[in-house]
Amino acid sequence: MSTNPLLQDWTGPHGLPPFADIQPAHFPPAFDAALAEHRGEIETIASQAEPPTFDNTLAAFDASGRLLTRLEHLFYTLAASATSPELQAVQRDLAAPLAAHNSAVYMHARLFSRVDALFEQRERLGLTSEQQRLLERVHLDFVRAGARLAPSAQVRYAAIMARLAELNTRFAQNVLASENGYQLRLTTEDELAGLPGFVRAAARQAAVERGFGEGVHVVTLSRSLIVPFLTFSARRDLREQAWRAWVGRGDGTGQEDAGDNRALCREILQLRAEQARLHGHGCYADFALEDTMARKQDAVMSLLERVWQPALAAQAREREAVLGAMATSGATHALEPWDWRYYAEQVRRARFELDEAEVKPYFPLERMVAAMFDCASRLFGLQFKPRADIAGYHADVKAYEVFNADGSLRGLFLQDNFARPPKRSGAWMNALRNQSGYLGPRSASTPTAPRGGEAALGSGPAGGFRLGVTPIILNNNNFARGAAGEPTLLSFDDVRTLFHEFGHGLHGLLSDVEHERLAGTQVLRDFVELPSQLYEHWMAEPQVLKKFARHWQTDEPLPDALLAKLQAARQFGQGYETLRYTASAIVDMAAHALPEAPADVVAFEADTMRRWDLPSEVGMNHRLTHFQHLFSSAGYAAGYYVYLWAEVLDCDAFDAFVEAGDVFDPAVAARLRECILSAGNSVEPGTAFRAFRGRDPVVEPMLKDRGLLPA
Repeated sequence: MSTNPLLQDWTGPHGLPPFADIQPAHFPPAFDAALAEHRGEIETIASQAEPPTFDNTLAAFDASGRLLTRLEHLFYTLAASATSPELQAVQRDLAAPLAAHNSAVYMHARLFSRVDALFEQRERLGLTSEQQRLLERVHLDFVRAGARLAPSAQVRYAAIMARLAELNTRFAQNVLASENGYQLRLTTEDELAGLPGFVRAAARQAAVERGFGEGVHVVTLSRSLIVPFLTFSARRDLREQAWRAWVGRGDGTGQEDAGDNRALCREILQLRAEQARLHGHGCYADFALEDTMARKQDAVMSLLERVWQPALAAQAREREAVLGAMATSGATHALEPWDWRYYAEQVRRARFELDEAEVKPYFPLERMVAAMFDCASRLFGLQFKPRADIAGYHADVKAYEVFNADGSLRGLFLQDNFARPPKRSGAWMNALRNQSGYLGPRSASTPTAPRGGEAALGSGPAGGFRLGVTPIILNNNNFARGAAGEPTLLSFDDVRTLFHEFGHGLHGLLSDVEHERLAGTQVLRDFVELPSQLYEHWMAEPQVLKKFARHWQTDEPLPDALLAKLQAARQFGQGYETLRYTASAIVDMAAHALPEAPADVVAFEADTMRRWDLPSEVGMNHRLTHFQHLFSSAGYAAGYYVYLWAEVLDCDAFDAFVEAGDVFDPAVAARLRECILSAGNSVEPGTAFRAFRGRDPVVEPMLKDRGLLPA
């Protein structure tokens, strides 16, 4: 038995790995073993003398590479949430070999010939609907990975994918270095002017975590700290300094040692354009959109254009109010991007008598976690049992066993909520293990007793042994930790993020499919945000807030008057926020619609925004040089629009509950679970939505929710 803990049976609770025993040096030999094992499995499938069948080819392929898959899930979890210089070096070294292995698998001629033969006769095989969906998706995976290219083109395609993997890794590590390298130190009362207690507490805690002594507060580029600082700091010069550091990540204007991503962006765009040409497309956007609900650039741009003009008009009205606040305060300078949040907060206070410092004490993190669990219980009958004895990869990670209404195990949920230096920014969900219920042939290696995470479901056909694999789902957030002895207080936007990621988590936990390739969130990119954004709606429901939003010191429930103010102010600022998001989506689509990469990505970005008349004080959610959605992987490349696309779906979907007269209506919740959350990718997404809603989605609920419908 190998002494490498990655290659031993993971005997921790629910099959968790022995986190405390794992070192970066364990990963290269473990991946070597996993890649060799997978290559052997692929050869066994491809070299069979028997004609291809669903079981001996598709099901076998879906069940292959289990060791590699579990290593990848663990490795990328640690690389994102608990990295180190040593682990980053391993990540750089492994990027190209892992991409090369993926290309070798999906360009394996004999394996593809078996998959292709099944695909050609799929209507005659008597497959179940899920089996046919698996065949269609796996066949498309092969085709999009280059299986049909000529041999010489396959060699070039594999080289492109290996190089992209290296560039994606470098890009992400540069952004992390930029974010970790910035510290705005505040040491005097004048430098702290305007900052309410909760911002000071978070900045002091950030200083403590970075080893600074008494009297020092630190503002980092974590969104949960930088945004409140820009909102409340009375020091305009410090706001400008922090804002420039925030938006300048990766563009060559930040820290000298943090990495300049401009050349990386250009090379990634150039290689993606070549990748698309090898597939016969004129640009990468056309290639990426081919496997989405939108399908075409015109469909995407039509949606973006539909919200752009109303958002411009709304932001113009907001601008007048912001300029009025500046005049009232005696400011004579021009309105700049680092001024917007500060004066918008003054408008919010004056117009709605709403002060975030008054709101935050009602949203302690632990109570909001209880709220999101309670909503899942009321909607889907889930129960969450905290397991303090289950250790994660970091002390911040909390574990919860998840049970169905009948008491059966549903899965394990891990939550990692706090920002810290070795953790990348943003918020995300990932799976340490996906759900599946696969049939494996009984053999000498088949366990007589299921190991952690595998629940025996009984004997399958022809002596098979059916294993129901429960998922392990992880949510990562980056909330600014509260001071020692005090709770972490969330903003209303933080609570929305908490619920959003848990919506993804429910998509993974409630998955109920046979084949892992179709499980959970492995759906089309412009459908994956539906469950997450839909779940956000419950965080703002009065009955939820009245029950869980309680003052952390007095336990007083959120007052009706304050709740009314929150609801009244909800749409203020939506013009500004909609423009920031849509601007990033437009630049993403424009960059990936080019047949060749632009010579200067920063100039291209600025020129695109000038052509769309983006007001200078607004800016973008993500500039290209730190746009991890686009350049840390291809996951959202030519796809950042998906949040707006899914918002059309989620607003229309939530209306189903509103129309039922109860946002926890059992029948609608059961339909949501069956048609959307449990189905994974076993059903085409348009069909899944129609099964839930009874019709195709309409855009008006989204425009209404954002306050963008004509008055």
